[in-house]
Amino acid sequence: MATLNSALQIMTGALTADQGALDVTANNVANANTPGYAREVPMFQANDSVTINGISYGQGVQMTAAQSQRSLVLDAAVQQQTQTQQATNSEATALTQVEDIFNQVTTSTSSSGVNSLGDKVSNFFNALSQLAATPSSVSLRESVLTAAGQMTSAFNSAASQLDQQTVSLNTQVQGVVDQINPLLTSIAQLNQQISSSSPGADAGPLENQRQYDLQQLSQYVGVNVVKNEDNSVTLTTNGGALLLSKNQAFQLTTSTVGGNVDVFTSAPGGATDITTAQASGGGQLAGLITARDQDIPSIRDQINTLASGVATQINSGQTSGTDLNGSAGQPLFAMSALDPAASLSVALTDPSLIAASATGNGPGDNTNLENMINVQNLSNVNGQTPANFYASFISVLGSKVSGLNTQNQAQQASLTQVQSQVNSLSSVSLNEEAANLQTYEQAYQSASQVFSIIDTLVMSALNLGVQTAVT
Repeated sequence: MATLNSALQIMTGALTADQGALDVTANNVANANTPGYAREVPMFQANDSVTINGISYGQGVQMTAAQSQRSLVLDAAVQQQTQTQQATNSEATALTQVEDIFNQVTTSTSSSGVNSLGDKVSNFFNALSQLAATPSSVSLRESVLTAAGQMTSAFNSAASQLDQQTVSLNTQVQGVVDQINPLLTSIAQLNQQISSSSPGADAGPLENQRQYDLQQLSQYVGVNVVKNEDNSVTLTTNGGALLLSKNQAFQLTTSTVGGNVDVFTSAPGGATDITTAQASGGGQLAGLITARDQDIPSIRDQINTLASGVATQINSGQTSGTDLNGSAGQPLFAMSALDPAASLSVALTDPSLIAASATGNGPGDNTNLENMINVQNLSNVNGQTPANFYASFISVLGSKVSGLNTQNQAQQASLTQVQSQVNSLSSVSLNEEAANLQTYEQAYQSASQVFSIIDTLVMSALNLGVQTAVT
């Protein structure tokens, strides 16, 4: 009977192992659409054999664990590609909105529109040219003041919209931080559960959830992930600031500094401003900060240079001539040296005060006016004419937006490729699980059939070979 008992024990182990494999398959099917779920594979191991008289006898098999199918290398690649792609995407989105400020088109056939800042500058010089034909015309002088007002309004509007864009980016930075902190808390809690329950083994669903949270976190901020010996992870920003250690999350905080929302860590040692470092750190936060702290200030400098260059040269011309009353010309424009575009305004309200004539030439002269008109042909704005400076500025802005979009498309393609590799390894295939289900069911049925065979053999032995029921 010892041989029969051994057979029964082996088959009992086989049934248990096959039932475990069926449970793993059923769990895979149930979680086929669960975000972040990594399919599991049953791991079988042969029991220790028994050696009698130099002959080894197998003792069956057991299912040791359900092993999640994931790759640390691929997971890290997905996180890195996600951080890079999200950074360029958020910066490109912000700059596209900035580009619209300077590219307000009203007709499908115009490349620059009739309401753009560049057009308003051109319209002002056109109004001066029209006045040159009849310098004493009050109506044409009024047209010059009107055109001057429209140009200053365009500069004011551009500066105001850039300010509004900065405010919007500040709001988005705060929103991203609000998304980051709950994820840090969740990962810290999962760290605690994983290190407590499975410090040296696959923690299954807990690791799935942690990996899903890490991928979500990578959308918002650039992080480095270091796996510890107890199966927990440590997180730092790409700049080295500590975000999470074991079960302790160090929340990000924000504070308004110089009108901008800056980001700080709360790690031991006191709050640390990571705003500047995070600009190149990856994730949406990096793109938003780069657009707000680098791109928009650079654009603001460009329009300030244009506003200051045009206004300064025109004012110089104005004060060199005489107005319709024979008096010395007064500055046409007023502005602040710190923020010319935002503060630019028309200082004159009386059209007769436009200094069209050269000193001593009388009201019908346009010599001084011609000098002011010629400002549009002088390289007085960073070595370029006003029109060329504006065209170059718009071209550079457009090229940067186009470059970011192209770069983002390439990064998205790379991310898709890596994600496909992850899916190939980790995602659940219902067809494959159906095949596994059939295999494990057949194995289970086979092990069950052995019991029937043993039962028949025992009954036959007890009845001396007669195939009748045991009484």
